[in-house]
Amino acid sequence: MVSAGQVPIVVVDNHKAEFWAQIFDNINLHQDLTLRTGGQIAWAFRKSSPKLKQEIDAFVEKHKKGTLMGNILFHRYLRDNKWVRDNLAEQELKRLQPKIDLFRKYGKQYGFDWPLLAALGYQESGLNQNRRSVQGAVGVMQIRPSTAADKNIGIKNVGKLENNIHAGTKYLRFLYDRYFSEEPMDDKNKILFSLAAYNAGPARVRQLRNEAEKMGLDPNVWFRNVDQVAAKHIGRETVRYVSNIYKYYIAYRLSLDKLEHKRKLKGAAA
Repeated sequence: MVSAGQVPIVVVDNHKAEFWAQIFDNINLHQDLTLRTGGQIAWAFRKSSPKLKQEIDAFVEKHKKGTLMGNILFHRYLRDNKWVRDNLAEQELKRLQPKIDLFRKYGKQYGFDWPLLAALGYQESGLNQNRRSVQGAVGVMQIRPSTAADKNIGIKNVGKLENNIHAGTKYLRFLYDRYFSEEPMDDKNKILFSLAAYNAGPARVRQLRNEAEKMGLDPNVWFRNVDQVAAKHIGRETVRYVSNIYKYYIAYRLSLDKLEHKRKLKGAAA
């Protein structure tokens, strides 16, 4: 999010900052702004485990960055990955502006914060109503006409912008109500799982939750729990999908909160 310009500055451990600066082109390190020194980070395991230590040392030696395997993995999973874009860039906000009223309208109607719907649309299509997928998904919300026309949604002509946003929002509400509203989750996770189902389908998400429980993970928490199962069984697409939408949503909210703060300050000064 820092590299994409969504967040201006963050404080992290020095080794993390140096690592991610190798991945992203737009990260500037300010090592003169040190808030703490002397911290230590290491792998930990039982003292009486010499064989485990031997195995770990051997693995690290063969797979660390700089080795053939290490460099392959480094590029495959980090440098060549599809990371979050700057949804607050000027040209992106211009694309959002004429759609805000529709996101507000249907967000209010179906009980969603409208920036969340905007974030979903941005992840799906870059807010481009002309986008068409090879699977037949259409428009800003990348919803199939057959899905939109289903009796649970009942909206036709999703090639029209308003119908498209309406159908995508109503479908998200359907997923939330049908599959997650009664589950023992907080509202944030109900939304995250609904987004995952929007991408991967509710049946697949149910399977992932079941597998998470078998693995001793929390089936009612997405981040660092069910998303790990998703990465293992269906790849990183859905993991990245939910993560990006949440990042875009936070960026929109931060931007709106900043504008509201400026408006209040201006009003107080007047």
